[in-house]
Amino acid sequence: MGKGLTDTAIRAIRAVEKVTRFYDTGGLYLEVTPEGGKRWRIKYYWERKEKRLSLGTYPEISLKVARERRDEIRSKVAQGIDPSAERQALKEAQIAQESTLEVVAREWFIKHSPKWAASHGETVLRRLERDIFPWLGAQPIGDIDAVTLLQTLRRVEQRGSLETAHRELNICSQVWRYAVATGRAKRDITYDLRGALPPVQKHHFPAVTDPQQLGQILKLVWSYSGFPVVCTALKIAPYVFVRPGELRTMRWADIDWSAREWRFNLSKTGQPHIVPLAEQVVALLQELQPITGRGEFVFPSGRGGGRPMSDGAVLAALRTLGIPKEIMTGHSWRATARTLLDEHLGFRVELIEHQLGHNVKDPLGRAYNRTQFLRERHKMMRDWADYLDRLRSVRVDLVNPDF
Repeated sequence: MGKGLTDTAIRAIRAVEKVTRFYDTGGLYLEVTPEGGKRWRIKYYWERKEKRLSLGTYPEISLKVARERRDEIRSKVAQGIDPSAERQALKEAQIAQESTLEVVAREWFIKHSPKWAASHGETVLRRLERDIFPWLGAQPIGDIDAVTLLQTLRRVEQRGSLETAHRELNICSQVWRYAVATGRAKRDITYDLRGALPPVQKHHFPAVTDPQQLGQILKLVWSYSGFPVVCTALKIAPYVFVRPGELRTMRWADIDWSAREWRFNLSKTGQPHIVPLAEQVVALLQELQPITGRGEFVFPSGRGGGRPMSDGAVLAALRTLGIPKEIMTGHSWRATARTLLDEHLGFRVELIEHQLGHNVKDPLGRAYNRTQFLRERHKMMRDWADYLDRLRSVRVDLVNPDF
């Protein structure tokens, strides 16, 4: 080989009118563009055909490194390996690795989960990690067909979790649509599975709508003498009638004491929500604040670790009080409030639905914002708290409750 290029000669190259090649040795050359770009390339022959490879740009890739890469390529050719084919295979392998279902799903999760409530995000990720990734996570998402995905979801169905299987199919649909949008799948295969899973039989949560019976239950609730955190959560639940997961993850930072409001993102939709706090609720919170107020959560776990109390704590308290699950669960307060606020207190349905965190639209089909009807909702929540107190004040037989 001749002497070829030197760093001094390369640095001395000035502007060129057209793409110009400055040759080194062994097929290595520097390609310079009119814009001033300098790129290393190598020419070699494979099966009597000329091939070229890019080795990077100068000065990021120095002359010394470019020559080392040239020597590696010439060595591969001598061993019967086509460097271009090898590079393409490695590129395809890397793309496949970056396009596995698990990689795409986690990327989708990172992109979208900041808009969700924390509890919802935890549930979505847990379902993927438990039921989808172990079976399909390592496969390129573009190679998975509808039958294979259905077989995975059947495992969930067969363990008696049909509703979970439906929810996971919906999660997968969102992941596949993201894969299509990012060029890692050609289509959303979950469309082929519409109707493949048996329909979920709707089961409504039990709800007490008889005022006398509700008074009995409230009397029992106020007789509970367990751990103060659970005791307070148990008493606040009927006043605010939020979802159990939203109550147990209530944060002190989300309470606006001056406005008498609790502001957070709904667990189901991630949308902002406001719960007006009646004086009864404020009093209960203020009573609990010296106990848990230094932490993040209003109702922390008794086991510590900076976690909220478990989702079974309130349910266990209800069972301790002798209230059967067929009568009342932590979720039942929502249906109870929905019925009695309408039928006994006469509040408009749209006020109630908005306070429940449901999607409420005006006559033109536009969704109301979170501050809509806020003054009326404050009054409704005050009246509701007073109504519950009146029911609780009625004399009832706690030894033989009517259920």
